[in-house]
Amino acid sequence: MADQKIRIVLKAFDHRVLDLSAQQIMETAERTGARTAGPIPMPTTNKKFTVIKGPHVHKDGREYFELRIHKRLIEILAPSSKTMDSLTRLNMPAGVDIAIKL
Repeated sequence: MADQKIRIVLKAFDHRVLDLSAQQIMETAERTGARTAGPIPMPTTNKKFTVIKGPHVHKDGREYFELRIHKRLIEILAPSSKTMDSLTRLNMPAGVDIAIKL
């Protein structure tokens, strides 16, 4: 794994939990001797939904809902096998989606 890099993309609805998870991954990678870059905040995706309040009397009334998805990017440069083992054993909090690309 000499010239490889690991790209980790974290997604969550709550940015505080996401930042704690990113910090935990960074500390684990640095503890095993790998160089790291990040966490890089990616643009937040906003999904907006409009729902009619009621079909009869309140047919002109609307309710608006918003869903924000926060993302962070972490790159681990020059990982070792020890780095991969420690990252797979890491316990992440609920609500954080992790995508790992080699």
